[in-house]
Amino acid sequence: MGARKQVDAPPAEFAEALTQLREARFRPEVFVEEMPAPQRIAPHAAAVSADVTVDGDDVATGRLVVLYDPAGNDAWQSTFRCVAYVRAAVEPEMVTDALLGGVGWTWLMEALADQGAEFVAPSGTVTRVVSESFGGMADDEATAEIEIRASWSPVPGPDGMADVSHHAEAWGEVLCTAAGLPPVPPGVVAMPTRRGQRGR
Repeated sequence: MGARKQVDAPPAEFAEALTQLREARFRPEVFVEEMPAPQRIAPHAAAVSADVTVDGDDVATGRLVVLYDPAGNDAWQSTFRCVAYVRAAVEPEMVTDALLGGVGWTWLMEALADQGAEFVAPSGTVTRVVSESFGGMADDEATAEIEIRASWSPVPGPDGMADVSHHAEAWGEVLCTAAGLPPVPPGVVAMPTRRGQRGR
């Protein structure tokens, strides 16, 4: 019996999506790096994590996973699926606003539209978390966070490919919005985020 090939080349569609993911452009406040992807959800997967840093402080964090199943998936309505997570600190009084969940979801929908990232089958949750301290930590101020967990399926273009970079850039935009950063002025183009830009 012949030796089993240890590393198979990924399908061309997934290889192209991986290239697009690496070429996505983000604001300079967003530090993006590749991370291990889940292996059991789909035959092929890639993942990146990100931190939004302002004045040396991490104000938001997240991750994006791109899944690919060449056989397709009925639940996805596509061969590709994006799975995103965003977490950011917010003012504690904002958590009591009943509209915050809907606002968080709107951030994602609008970011995808702004990037021209067409999609189907969106799904997700928006969670508000408040942490209060007691006892020996009673002097610590209350903290609050918003968490957005979402997934959607990129729609392929006329060439049969979905430009994953647009979807990744929309995720980066949500990270910045959740962190409270002002929108980028019209005409300003974000530059590619380099791995290792923090100068370790």
